This record gives sequence, structure tokens and C-alpha cells, in this order.
Amino acid sequence: MYDYVLFDLDGTISDSSEGITKGIQIALKHMGIEEDRSELRKFIGPPLKYSFTTFYGFDEEKCAEAVKVYRAYYGETGLFENKPYEGIDKLLKRIKDSGRKIAVATSKPEKFSVEILEKFGLTEHIDVISGATLDGVRGDKCEVIEEALRRFGNPDKSRVVLVGDTRFDAEGAAKAGIDCIGVLYGFGTREALINAGARYIADTMESIFDYL
Repeated sequence: MYDYVLFDLDGTISDSSEGITKGIQIALKHMGIEEDRSELRKFIGPPLKYSFTTFYGFDEEKCAEAVKVYRAYYGETGLFENKPYEGIDKLLKRIKDSGRKIAVATSKPEKFSVEILEKFGLTEHIDVISGATLDGVRGDKCEVIEEALRRFGNPDKSRVVLVGDTRFDAEGAAKAGIDCIGVLYGFGTREALINAGARYIADTMESIFDYL
């Protein structure tokens, strides 16, 4: 059914919770807010600007400062406090061997995404890595999806699917005009994914291939 398979990164390819929550905790502390890391998993998935604005009411100036502090930590340490989900390498290889094209489409900065995927040894299975730009010009899910499609030569969208774990993935896919397979081993919920428009729900990583 699908010739192009786009993957979210955080919560879909890898468990990035440690590095992200530590970085957010440090950024919030810099802004005078003490927060337990267990409360910060909500930052995994959406763009940083959205999260700081939505969850803490930061204005543009405070957002920019918090993002700067976060990225200083994440770029040096946090991105490596991260581990691939067991079996993801085999799934990517299986999809690639079936003749399909694979992309990563993530709201994480592209620079960090490339470093992480190279560290995991997964880039050999991936044709395109589309992430956010550090200057904020490209950041939300729809934008990184559309950039991935542009690099593929703008294929027929009926042949493209996004695999992701949160409502931001499902919403971004819907906005871009492609289907979404929601996965339940990451940071989202079945209800949120369905409400956001995910066409399929994969209870396990192994079942993702069945929907392709």
C-alpha cells in the first residue's frame, strides 16, 4: 500500500526521555522554575516553542532563552542520553529490503537527529532525514513531513505514511495529507492518536509492517 514510510524519531525510533527531560529541567531551573523530571515527559514530541508557551506561558523572549539553555545541554550531552527501541533496526531493514523508501521526519533539530541516528548505526536504512532548523524556520510536524516529501521528489501522497507515537504526529500527517500509523510503545495514547486522526494503531513494533 505504501512506498514511502516516514518515521518520527523520539518515541518511535528511540527512547529519548532521559536527555530531553534533563535538558528541560535545566532550562526551567535557569528560568526560575523547579520541576520534577517526571512531569516533563509532555515535552517529548511537540516543538520546544509550543511546549514552553503552552505549558509555562513563556513569551517570545523567555521561549528563546529557555530553548537556548536547553540546546546548550542537549547538543553536548542530552542527545546521547538516548537509546533505540529494541527491534527498530530489524524493522527498518525489513522495510528497506521490501523496496520501500524510508525517511525520518522529526521536530527535533536535523543536526541532532543525524548525530543520533549515526550513533545508533541506523542511517544505512534511511534515505532522508528531515528535521527542524535551528533558526526556527522549519519546525512543526507538517513542515518536516513536507520537506521529506520534497526531498523524495514529491511522490503521490496516497503512497506515503507516517509512523509516530503522539497526536502531534497524527495531526501533522493529516495536515500534510498523508496517513498515519500510531504506535503505542512510545509516549502517546491510543485515544489521543485516534482523536488526532491516525488511520491505524500498532500495538507493537512488529505489527507496524502489517499496515504497510
